[in-house]
Amino acid sequence: MPHTTVNMSAHAAQSSVDSIFDHARRDGRPVHVLAPMVRYSKLPFRLLARNYNTDVTYTPMILAHEFIRSSIARDSDFTTCGRERQPTPDGRQHALIAQFASSDPTEFARAAELIAPWVDGVDLNCGCPQSWAIKEGIGCSLMQRPETVAEMVKSAKARLGPSKTVSVKIRIAKDLSETQRWIGIVEAAGVDFITIHGRTKAQRSSTSPDYHAIQSLVAGAKVPILANGDANHPSVLAEIIAKTGAAGTMSARGILENPTVYAGHAVTPVECVQKFMKYAVKHPIPFPLLLHHLSEMTAGVEGMNKREKSRLMACRDLFDAIDFIEEKWRLGDSSHELKS
Repeated sequence: MPHTTVNMSAHAAQSSVDSIFDHARRDGRPVHVLAPMVRYSKLPFRLLARNYNTDVTYTPMILAHEFIRSSIARDSDFTTCGRERQPTPDGRQHALIAQFASSDPTEFARAAELIAPWVDGVDLNCGCPQSWAIKEGIGCSLMQRPETVAEMVKSAKARLGPSKTVSVKIRIAKDLSETQRWIGIVEAAGVDFITIHGRTKAQRSSTSPDYHAIQSLVAGAKVPILANGDANHPSVLAEIIAKTGAAGTMSARGILENPTVYAGHAVTPVECVQKFMKYAVKHPIPFPLLLHHLSEMTAGVEGMNKREKSRLMACRDLFDAIDFIEEKWRLGDSSHELKS
């Protein structure tokens, strides 16, 4: 858990997630959200997304029981800094949400309470379709237990109070009436908003999301809904909002490939890569993870052919990666700044 990098005195001035939804609604625009991605939604990438019109960022999914049990797990799973929840230089509000996996109301509430000083809200993962998660009674398995989820929402809200949001992320069922009933039960428990991934637990990413299903759920919902699924290009973002009527979009693979998608860029600009390197130097992550980020976000950049990608993937450490970027895109004195 963070200790020295967070300015606790500044927290009172930070905007809540509800405030971001309200401001976006008044401005007539959707809310832009970075999805919780295992390994990839770590601090340097969240800070990068914050620079490019992302309103709310999520941590990777955290196992609540491990987070409660071990300080080592807490330090490993979650890092932050004072800048993360502050408004951006252009004055935009920004918020951070921690996503937990749990199936127990007391456990979820305790994890939420532990992380509360450093985040603006917590989210319960009810959408992970992986077999190990379902076996553990978390993720998509919770779509069969709406009453349990309702108790978890109530417990967390009782611990956190009104200054923090409690949300859930779900997938749709084959029978949409089941999802509608599920949402109604969780809404009655006081959930603040819901993210809906427009695929069933059995559908792979190659299957197109069902935006019509999301639209039907939005129409009957009493709380804001975020639409998730294939939010990977500025034109697609607008299409998703038009088709679903959602309050905003959540991007995962799309923003991983192009962290500037919410800023209207079709491909990642080179200056975004430079910023990412600066954040990664200041807030280190494992080098294989850094290399994967660079591979994803540079894939569409002009001149990044197979040969150049092979050169990038051959980098052995952070300094090799810095040298590659400087040589490839002529970033001038940036390498000296990055290495200092």
